[in-house]
Amino acid sequence: MSRIYEALQKAEAERKQDPRPFEAIDPEASAAVADYEPPTGYAQAEFASALTDHTAAPLPIGNTAFDAFTRHEWNPSIDKLPSLLDRGPSVEQFRSLRSRLYELRDVRPIKSILISSGLPQEGKSFVSANLAISLARHRNSKVLLIDGDMRRYTVHEMIGTSPSPGLADYLSGSATIEEIVQRAELDSTQQGAAAANKAGLSNLAFIPGGNGGDRAADLSGSPRFGELLKAMSPIFDWIIVDSSPVLPVSDAVNLARSCDGVMLVARGSVTKYPVAQRAASELRASNVLGFVLNAVHEAPQVGSYYGYNAGKE
Repeated sequence: MSRIYEALQKAEAERKQDPRPFEAIDPEASAAVADYEPPTGYAQAEFASALTDHTAAPLPIGNTAFDAFTRHEWNPSIDKLPSLLDRGPSVEQFRSLRSRLYELRDVRPIKSILISSGLPQEGKSFVSANLAISLARHRNSKVLLIDGDMRRYTVHEMIGTSPSPGLADYLSGSATIEEIVQRAELDSTQQGAAAANKAGLSNLAFIPGGNGGDRAADLSGSPRFGELLKAMSPIFDWIIVDSSPVLPVSDAVNLARSCDGVMLVARGSVTKYPVAQRAASELRASNVLGFVLNAVHEAPQVGSYYGYNAGKE
């Protein structure tokens, strides 16, 4: 018994002399901590302090960083953004698309989604903007919408804001993340439909396209785009990237490498099957989630059930 007592005393003395605040019992847990990397933008010393000192302030990510983004006056177009409404056929279709994405995320991790099409004028920007708003109105999700079409950037026109500085400026190194991310300036004095529309944008942040012009192909291949998504990932629940069409230019293929998934848009009665097939083939190295059929003239009929439990989200 004396030997056991002496061993316990020695172990207690060694524990008191050990400067570490704890020792991981599970070797897998220890490995997980060792493999964890600090969020982009924070010094390694500060991150180590947060791990070892329980009095250290929490890392300023999530809602804190979201609230810090610069606010801009937005004047959204309801005709182009039906997801701002509380009810309607378009609203229900984007809610259905949103539900599909949540189902996919139950199977595999998905946060950043690039949306493209085979050719221009198939509705990819319309789908991108309205899907982002639909996601932002659900479960108080924080959503970042990026206009990645640096050649023909149009999402800013739907939102009613300035097109620059934007993604092209960041990728070229002439602007910082803080300078390109916008949030809506919500006017508390507005009432009625205007207030409701602005409230639908409260969880949305936006990065306009900027003016990429002839540089767009080179800029889309920059590693800074992947760094941008990595920096934004801890702050947002979803990141939606509108991109150029796949077949005319290579921009979408370049941007897709950094995204978790890709959705392709086809226009009803317009997009030919070979075009859709070629678009999917161009993105074969990426995780293609599926197609969205846009501008269908005969929308699904909801009959007398429409409006059931269709209140505000």
